[in-house]
Amino acid sequence: MTYSLLFAAMAVGPAGEQAAMPHVLVIPKWWPNTRDPQLGDFIRKQVQALSRHTKVTVLLIEGEATGRAAVQLVETDGLVQVRSTYRANKGRLLIWRKLVNLVRFWCAAMAGWRLVERERGRPALTHVHILVRPALVARWAKWRHGIPYVLSEQSSEYLNGTYASKGWLFHKLNRHLFRHAVAVTAVSNWLGDGLVRLGICSTYEVVPNVIPGLDRPLPPRGRPTDFLVVADLVDRTKNVSGVIRALARSRKSGIIAHLNIIGDGPDREALHALVHENDLAGQVTFLGRLPNTGVLDHMARTGSVIINSNVETFSVVTGEALAQGKPVIATRCGGPQGFVTPENGVLIEVGDTDALVAAMTRLVEQHSSYDPARIRDSVSARFSPDAVGDAFVRIHRRSLGAGS
Repeated sequence: MTYSLLFAAMAVGPAGEQAAMPHVLVIPKWWPNTRDPQLGDFIRKQVQALSRHTKVTVLLIEGEATGRAAVQLVETDGLVQVRSTYRANKGRLLIWRKLVNLVRFWCAAMAGWRLVERERGRPALTHVHILVRPALVARWAKWRHGIPYVLSEQSSEYLNGTYASKGWLFHKLNRHLFRHAVAVTAVSNWLGDGLVRLGICSTYEVVPNVIPGLDRPLPPRGRPTDFLVVADLVDRTKNVSGVIRALARSRKSGIIAHLNIIGDGPDREALHALVHENDLAGQVTFLGRLPNTGVLDHMARTGSVIINSNVETFSVVTGEALAQGKPVIATRCGGPQGFVTPENGVLIEVGDTDALVAAMTRLVEQHSSYDPARIRDSVSARFSPDAVGDAFVRIHRRSLGAGS
């Protein structure tokens, strides 16, 4: 039976439909783990959305600092996962370390593949989230077994100069992997257009992240002077220091606001020092890294949310805030332009602290003019799990037809 006929044979009804859909193997580069429970959580939510519609197995190939190579099948977060780990080399010589880890990664990938075939059956399609190594496995599966693959990108390295700074061999490998993909998706037009400008691909389709929290009761308006930032504390990317400086300036304008900061990272101590330097210890609270439920709980209680990033390919935080009916202040850093309108918030230029102060003042003074229900409605139709899952299924149908 060809792949396209698999779709024609789908049974009626949710249970029968999923049973008749082809098996999709998802291979992500980023995925939540014990070291970083937030890493790739947005990818996990996309995959959970897809799993509502088809049979999905997740192949995780992970390097561990200690322990021995191991492979196991587990079911967690509603997903069947094959976790194949290898002991990561930590040698000082960079070239040797990379070579050893590539070989160990490949051995772990093949061990994981064999377990997938044995326990779950051979997939009809592989779906890679974030290059490069996971895409090498998908490329091998296409060469060895004729299995088509889809590439989905979310990385900001294509927009912040990181990709451009890498060598010609890396660029050539990326273009090869994209060229052999049967479909390419990006999380936003901002990122997709960046891929095209770099000559990595010629076409793409946008499949956004799932916005969590849409199923929660709509909370009441918070206090106008309560602001929230949710970000990794990596200031060159998230510019949390700019929010702290804006808070200090707004105080000089007579607005005494409070800022909660959720997140952790290498610039935590520097940001703490900046708070004390500006005498803001009574107005800023660092809450550390929280699970998504904790983030949504704090969003439900705040007045507004600030996204002051220098670059965002999507910005789940923006969507989460709007899903909770909270107005946002966001920079024109890529992803937020797809969410923010005059009805639900304020857009400012990247790095413009004066504009941030003005936007904070505006939200405090005009807070009651933002309707929580209309704010939630602005994201509910496009970013629900069903909408994201349906988008991937449509792409997979075309991809399997092209690969038959």
